[in-house]
Formats: sequence, structure tokens, C-alpha cells
Amino acid sequence: MGQLLNMVILVAIAVSATILKATEAAEYTVGNNTGWISAPTGGASFYSDWASSITFKEGDILVFTFSASHTVAELNDKASFDGCSVDQNHEVFTTSPARITLNRTGEFYFACTIQGHCSSGQKLSVSVTGSSPSPSPPGSGTTPTPPGSGTTPTPPSSEAGPSPQSPPTEPGSTPPPPPSPGSATSIAATFSLLFITLVVNSLLF
Repeated sequence: MGQLLNMVILVAIAVSATILKATEAAEYTVGNNTGWISAPTGGASFYSDWASSITFKEGDILVFTFSASHTVAELNDKASFDGCSVDQNHEVFTTSPARITLNRTGEFYFACTIQGHCSSGQKLSVSVTGSSPSPSPPGSGTTPTPPGSGTTPTPPSSEAGPSPQSPPTEPGSTPPPPPSPGSATSIAATFSLLFITLVVNSLLF
């Protein structure tokens, strides 16, 4: 019976580890080594091509690295994106690196607000699909989103980004992805452990 109990405990640990891994958020440096620039090699399709190979999930983080001559803004809609109406935006980030959490499903549109940069190819659209099978319930500790905004900006660290007068250092380097909000993880882990406990009880009694 002791061996059976040990086996069940090992299974519970493995299940919990799998759940924790499945609920992690991914972090992507926009443009990889190129960073966030105007007139990138490849022209207007450069950032669209970069995004096309990635399946973005709710909770993932985009990291925009750029020099002081650029900005990044989330545009209101596709019409603003297509027409480079950069004044129609939710919020403008002027400090690199700008870390933006994709906190909902659907389409997101980004562009540099400096005149001429969007039309020269410094714009990005991404499509976000659902997150893990156990979404976080409302009010469970996620960062509140201002009305009309689809992103949750993460304040930049004073030590993380390049100086305002210099281009980003190693824009392609991406730190390990942080875990997504803990509520989904804790709920899933609780249910898995409850299930394992019921199995143990049925075997012992």
C-alpha cells in the first residue's frame, strides 16, 4: 500500500508541474534582433512577417526595444492601422523597452507615432487567441485595464533598457517568460490535487 501511495504522490507532482508549465506566459521581443525601427529590411511587411510565425496567447508579452527617436502606440482599430492614423491611439510609450501585455483575445495594432515612421513600415498587427483552459476569473488580481485600452503596460525598469540617447543593446535577447497570473494556476492545481486525493481515498478505504 505504501508503494501505491508513493506512486500516486509522484503522479500528483507531475500533473501539477505540467499545469504550471501550461499556464506560463510567453515573452516576445518584437522584430527579434532588428528591434523596433522605421524602414526595416523587408519594408512594410517586415513586422507582419515576423508575427505570422507566432501563435500569440492571451497573457503573452510584447517587448518593443527602440532608440529615443521612436515610440510605440496601440492604435484604436484596423482603419487607423491601415491609414497610419497614429493620433488615434490608446496610449503612447516613449521609453524602451516597452513591455505590453496582450490581455485579451482578438486583434492588436501598434505603430510608431513619429511622422512618417508608420508609413515606412514601423507598424505591427497581432492576432491573439485564447489562453490556458482555465482562464482567470474577473477580479482575481490581474492588472486593471484603463477604459478603452486593450493592453496592460508594464512599467519599464530603470536598469533594463538602453539609455535614451543610444540604440537598444541586444534587442533580440529575451529573458525567460514569467508565469501568467497565479489564479489560473492555483485553480487548476487545486482541482488536480483534489482529484488525486479522491483517488487515494478510494484506494485506501
